[in-house]
Amino acid sequence: MSMELPEFSLSQLALRNGQDRPETWVAYRGLIYDVSHSRLWSDGKHYEHWAGQDLTSELKDAPHTAEVFTRMEIVGKLKTYHGSLD
Repeated sequence: MSMELPEFSLSQLALRNGQDRPETWVAYRGLIYDVSHSRLWSDGKHYEHWAGQDLTSELKDAPHTAEVFTRMEIVGKLKTYHGSLD
């Protein structure tokens, strides 16, 4: 039995920016990941990337692949994402 993930809007995601609340979340390809426990996301920033945002279009410029998200907990789905979750 699979559990349905809660959906969050872009504005709800923006509130989890590592500054205003203890949660630090980012979205990638329609899924929202909790990066709160990653030392690389302290203060809601990772190099030139900010938490609380959809980073799908920014990953192509990163020195790593999407595999980095396998280490993070999925906490929800992005309501406005229209691409493939695959």
